[in-house]
Amino acid sequence: MSDYPVSPEDFAEILGGLRQFIREKVMPCEREIAESDSIPETLRAQARELGLFGYAIPQEWGGIGLSPVQETELAIELGYTSLAFRSMFGTNNGIAGQVIAGFGTDAQKETWLEGIASGDIVASFALTETGAGSNPSSMRTKAVKTANGWKITGEKRYITNAPHAQVFMAFAKVTDDSGKSAVEVFIVPSDTAGVSVGPHDKKMGQAGAWTADVHFDEVEVSDDALIGGTSGVGYKAAMTSLAKGRITIAALAVGQAQRALDDSLAYAAIATQGDNLIGDFQLVQAMLADQQVGVMTGRSLVMDAARNYESGADTRIGPSVAKLYCTEMVGRVADLAVQIHGGAGYIRDYFVEQIYRDVRLLRLYEGTSEIQRLIIGSNLMKQELASQK
Repeated sequence: MSDYPVSPEDFAEILGGLRQFIREKVMPCEREIAESDSIPETLRAQARELGLFGYAIPQEWGGIGLSPVQETELAIELGYTSLAFRSMFGTNNGIAGQVIAGFGTDAQKETWLEGIASGDIVASFALTETGAGSNPSSMRTKAVKTANGWKITGEKRYITNAPHAQVFMAFAKVTDDSGKSAVEVFIVPSDTAGVSVGPHDKKMGQAGAWTADVHFDEVEVSDDALIGGTSGVGYKAAMTSLAKGRITIAALAVGQAQRALDDSLAYAAIATQGDNLIGDFQLVQAMLADQQVGVMTGRSLVMDAARNYESGADTRIGPSVAKLYCTEMVGRVADLAVQIHGGAGYIRDYFVEQIYRDVRLLRLYEGTSEIQRLIIGSNLMKQELASQK
């Protein structure tokens, strides 16, 4: 049996159903999501019914089991609407759920994955700290070995879905008897004594996608909480999950860029200056052309990165290239969308205004654009030096 058992025919049906759902159910709620800073419970329930909380979780653990390429196509569709909708189940499928699915013991998978896949459990990825965002090795949260397990102390920042989470993938630095430090990850239920979550952050954009600080005050967990059941797994789990997540973020950027282009075209086809449609002006057509170039280039790039990730041909450089280009691209496309709309583009009655604010975050989380450049450049040099030996 294939590692990714969803056939192209079945996936086409899944993708078509999601596209219809987004346009008929999610898009009409975009204003409500933005103004209430929350996802309507009806949409949350419908997302569970569609299996969206577990589309990337293997079928044996209750998920749909999509391949990385299929996940990427799905993410492009999810990017067409409010990014908060996808964020609701993004950590279950992505950087939190993948830590357990990819690195957990059988017992850890049995305990958590079915609930994560169904949406009964919201999993959160507690990695980022003040002073340790894009560089996990400089984190200050510590886990100390005890007679009964581990004691975790530290503070995490900007943790997606923290206010809703039932379980955290908590990253902490562990120091052995020789003084050598390593990053490990622990499964910490949110109701564990010593765990507290701050109020959700008020952000520039992505209303409805809640982030918050998470505090671990001498939180005691058993040995079973250590991902993989042994030391030496945590840092690899973080880097692997983040690399795959970068492809997803790039795909979301492509979806948002496509929506910005579509809305720009629709506006250019009805708005007038004098007796002329603004879409008949050559400078407006030039802006539309630049948007289309960005969308088509980004779509091709992210799908190529996903194919190479899935085959194992490139799990490091490609994801960073895709995230760097696509998240920078969507910022330019969104800016052009506002420009095409003119004064209307600065008014919240038009979705391009929200896109303009929402996509700014894509260049920051799961590795800033600057970090992506460092990853790309350093790995290119490693490859070149290795080839010269």
